[in-house]
Amino acid sequence: MNIILAQHHGMCFGVRDALRATHAAAQRAPLTILGQLVHNPLVDSHLTALGAARGELDDLQSAATQQVAITAHGASDQHRQAWHDAGHTVIDTTCPLVKKAHHALAMLVAEGYQPVVIGQSQHVEVRGLIGDFPSAVVVLEEADLDRVPAHARLGIISQTTQPVDLALRLVEAIKRHHRSSEVRFIDTICHPTKQRQTAMDELLRDCDHIVVIGGRNSNNTRQLAQKAAAFGLPVLQIEHADELDPEWFRRARNVGVTAGTSTLDETVNAVMQRLRQIAAEMRSSPAHEFLRAMLQAA
Repeated sequence: MNIILAQHHGMCFGVRDALRATHAAAQRAPLTILGQLVHNPLVDSHLTALGAARGELDDLQSAATQQVAITAHGASDQHRQAWHDAGHTVIDTTCPLVKKAHHALAMLVAEGYQPVVIGQSQHVEVRGLIGDFPSAVVVLEEADLDRVPAHARLGIISQTTQPVDLALRLVEAIKRHHRSSEVRFIDTICHPTKQRQTAMDELLRDCDHIVVIGGRNSNNTRQLAQKAAAFGLPVLQIEHADELDPEWFRRARNVGVTAGTSTLDETVNAVMQRLRQIAAEMRSSPAHEFLRAMLQAA
């Protein structure tokens, strides 16, 4: 069993910076994080060990500490201002590429476009994006396009972790549905997401089994797993190495491994180490020795 780690995988700079800023803030004074900092349960455990509490962005009564942190997924200006006005010191860990999406959407609205966001309507990033623009419409599939109103100018951005091909397909569908409208798309899908999707394409060419590491509720991790499943390969999405079952790899020859942008380096290393153990155990198993002997005799 060969194990191939994707060229681009794991934690991105936005998540890394958010962790560092939150860690430093928690060491300075008591801190409440307004949501899940990143979609990774191991990060949650680490922050809890530091003494960081969990609050809710929508609930000004949910933080007992003066310091509060906006998560890496961002928030609307309205929410940010509300916490300031309530007397809190706001630590903003929003990923710079999410901020770029906010700025793009604000620019489109200022220029008179009807705002459209490609993404998951209930995802924290998307809620933050549309929070200051109540007229914004969120779409994720062609069935949603009936919600896009007739307008002379339609301005489209994307949730930063959506697949590029999905976004482009929806943009073209919107153009077909609104032939008389000016349709402008600003590509706000983040570069780390694109890199990991491209690296997955390379794994799909070379591998027969895929392991994807990341939080169950991480959108970019889920997109990686879905991409492999759509290609027709067996896919295992896990959060930590203990979830690896040797039986799942009995028919595996080339195992591709990747990880979402909120996955810790140590988690990836632990998974790789466990996979190497499984491969070594399979090579030394009696069934493997018997097969090898048969092949040599032939």
